[in-house]
Amino acid sequence: MNNLIDATLLKSGSYLNGKWSVEAENNASVTNPATGEVITNLCLSGEQDAQAAIVAANNAFQQWKNTSVKTRFELLKKWFDLIIANKQDLATIMTLEQGKPIAESLGEIDYGASYVEWFAEEAKRVYGDVINLPGQDRQGFVIRQPIGVVAAITPWNFPNAMITRKAAPALAAGCTIIIKPALETPLSALALAELADRAGIPAGVINVIVGQSRVLGKVLTDSTIVRKLTFTGSTPVGKVLIKQCADTVKRTSMELGGNAPLIIFDDADLDKAVDATIASKYRNSGQTCICANRIMVQDSIYQKFVTKLTHKVNEFQLGNGMDKNTTHGPLVSAKAASDVNNLVQQAIKQGAKVQIGGKLSTLGACYFEPTILTHVDSTMDIFGEEIFGPVAPIFKFSNEQEAIDMANNTEFGLASYVFTNDIGRAWRMATKIEYGMVGINEIAIGSEIIPFGGVKESGNGREGSKYGLEDYTEMKYICLGGLGG
Repeated sequence: MNNLIDATLLKSGSYLNGKWSVEAENNASVTNPATGEVITNLCLSGEQDAQAAIVAANNAFQQWKNTSVKTRFELLKKWFDLIIANKQDLATIMTLEQGKPIAESLGEIDYGASYVEWFAEEAKRVYGDVINLPGQDRQGFVIRQPIGVVAAITPWNFPNAMITRKAAPALAAGCTIIIKPALETPLSALALAELADRAGIPAGVINVIVGQSRVLGKVLTDSTIVRKLTFTGSTPVGKVLIKQCADTVKRTSMELGGNAPLIIFDDADLDKAVDATIASKYRNSGQTCICANRIMVQDSIYQKFVTKLTHKVNEFQLGNGMDKNTTHGPLVSAKAASDVNNLVQQAIKQGAKVQIGGKLSTLGACYFEPTILTHVDSTMDIFGEEIFGPVAPIFKFSNEQEAIDMANNTEFGLASYVFTNDIGRAWRMATKIEYGMVGINEIAIGSEIIPFGGVKESGNGREGSKYGLEDYTEMKYICLGGLGG
């Protein structure tokens, strides 16, 4: 790949027990969604490699769990330094395989690296408790120990950050990990593994297997050695994985689908709300689980908001993510673009009006025009579906209670956003809408230091923050007797 400074970061096979697998049962192509060109041919792993990864991770765990926290910190910090040093190449790989503009890819590398740096430090902070028991002859203690071998199944929309925010806390806690990246974007995962190897992270501590999800996932969920599964992806797939993990009673962390409301009241700073809508809804061409999925605007400012938003969206430049003038790239695949188009056409049939966009672009099969829909309501399919594309349906509401009811009228509960200058209303909304995360006059809610996660059918567990580390540990109670007294 001529675009890379260091071409050795481009790998084409699984990373097992510190070695690159070049023998495969099947092969597949990784293509650039902007052009359709083949980036590389990939060697796919099957059940045998998955089993080998489990054995390697388990063997490595026996030593890694006893490695000092200082050593874990040092190795994770070296990994972080190498990620930052190779940021340009990592971003290029991401844009070529995923499609997002290079500026967004560069931002994701920084974001992903922040989890490695954060959890390197948090490795030193796995604390316990002392419990004063009745009587003088006993003392109680609570300690936290690494849960064991972890399996991580990661998505294509953030192919770097969704890995680091799982792998970093796992390693910091003393666990080893097997990563199964999405087949659309495996190259980012493999490049991260190469940098982990260069950082000196021991063989078997990190393993990356690339292959068909239905094959590899079943091996990981059936294994009695794998003690935790962490997954980011759709709610239907998450439910299947939870069921598959039930037989071995695995710990699960699930970051699943979203249907985020962005609620704008008539006392909000309208220009700020429009800019926030742009940043949230159209980031990564709408392919994010926390992007605004339903823009809900109070009826008295509805038309003014639509006019301002349309003016901004009209300035977007759709194109190849490697072009510095591109503001929004293609969707990850032709199927993704087709799915978005089907949802929009269905909304139009149900009465929605296209303010701007509304169709597949002539640029290629993976491109969909940035779109605004008006005259939408809660009876339409688009109200309940996660769009995962650059489509902003603008809904009306009349009062606070109606906004709350509309926001909660979904099985999802990941992220939500409220724009108002009334502090009492802000608090009421934050406490009454059923979401794991609420941004008040702010959409930039993601960070390595916050507990990222949802409620209801948006999943369980938290990623980032001190709580994200706890998700990779088991609590053990120790009663020490025979103390006399």
